[in-house]
Amino acid sequence: MNMMVSRRALLGGLVFGGGAAMLPGVALAWRSDAAAYPATHTFINGFVARRELAGTLAAIGKGQEAATFFGAGTQAMDSATPVGPDTVWRLYSMTKPITGIAAMLLVDEGKLRLDQPIADLLPAFANMKVQNTPDGSLADLRPAKTLITVRHLLTHTAGLGYNIIQKGPLRDAYNKAGLVGGQVSRLPIPGFPPITPAPSLTAFADRLATLPLVYEPGTRWSYSIGLDLMGRVIEVASGQPFDAFLKQRIFDPLGMKSTGFRVAEADVGRLTTNYAPLGGVLLPIDPARSSIYLDPPPMPYGGGGLVSSARDYDRFLAMLLGEGATGGVRIMSPETARLAMSNLLPEGADTRGSFVAGEGFGAGGRVSLASSPTGEGIFGWGGAAGTIGFVDRKRGYRAGGYAQYMPAEALPFQSGFGPAFFKDVMA
Repeated sequence: MNMMVSRRALLGGLVFGGGAAMLPGVALAWRSDAAAYPATHTFINGFVARRELAGTLAAIGKGQEAATFFGAGTQAMDSATPVGPDTVWRLYSMTKPITGIAAMLLVDEGKLRLDQPIADLLPAFANMKVQNTPDGSLADLRPAKTLITVRHLLTHTAGLGYNIIQKGPLRDAYNKAGLVGGQVSRLPIPGFPPITPAPSLTAFADRLATLPLVYEPGTRWSYSIGLDLMGRVIEVASGQPFDAFLKQRIFDPLGMKSTGFRVAEADVGRLTTNYAPLGGVLLPIDPARSSIYLDPPPMPYGGGGLVSSARDYDRFLAMLLGEGATGGVRIMSPETARLAMSNLLPEGADTRGSFVAGEGFGAGGRVSLASSPTGEGIFGWGGAAGTIGFVDRKRGYRAGGYAQYMPAEALPFQSGFGPAFFKDVMA
């Protein structure tokens, strides 16, 4: 069964019938020069030492130098395999910056424009309606004043909803239409209705166009399904299936051999198990050997569908830090790479009360500003299962933190990784 699970609901105390396992003690750590980043090493190791997570990993690189990988624990509580640079993790929303960069490749080539209405490519979005009351009645609507643009999709300002964010009738309509942003498990999850996902990006886009917007396009940052819709825009603009475009234009040139929307049977031995922490117990919600990622996905989810290794994602981050190039391979111009990692929010867009309050947003990732605690130059995003990846262009670093638990807010791994990293960098 495909499920997009609410982070808040998992945190609120789902109870699973059986299958729970107590956390193991500290397993043999996989590491490489962790002494260079003592605060980060202590931080990630602590989650395994305290028996809160099965395995954690960090990948840190400076400039275009080779990354340092260090970690603790194993891929699953019933596995003896230590985590390492080629362990496969569910990225969830760390997929969004990859999709954002894919769109910017087409901007680079003149096949898309940032302020181009997506109705030029998807005519069904030409006459959208907006809820008069966000998450209110589906009948109390007004015509949208502004057409949704490429910029809006990249920056979560299109006014679109998300079934993990919205409430009430719009959330129910998204669920009924199969408008989900990813998949979690083959297992039924108590308390959640079964959802049959849209069977293709074409169907996804067509169904989404029939539902109202939550906000007027361009006016408010609201976490949304926009990067999933961007996958369909990329298909039309490029003339290629979205997943094929990513493989040809990003994954193959950068040598990202462990990245995709599905885990091959031959690679299941490198896949982590995903857990839900509850009262000192880890509940396996997607065991590696029976993972939903072994099945072909209904569609390639540009907002949350990829799996990858720390080694692969570090190559993507190295390309960003190299302003479009790494390892002698250039996939986009420096000017477009810098644009992608700049603040692309529409002028006047309201971020108050959101995940990015007081920050900027670029092509699928948060952008730090001069007023941010770290100063400007940070670009990246995290995933629903605890992962996080970013580049620090000002200081010349790239960093990724990896764990597998849902929701990300259940433990302070994702939220604390950046501060630990910056403690090392600024020491």
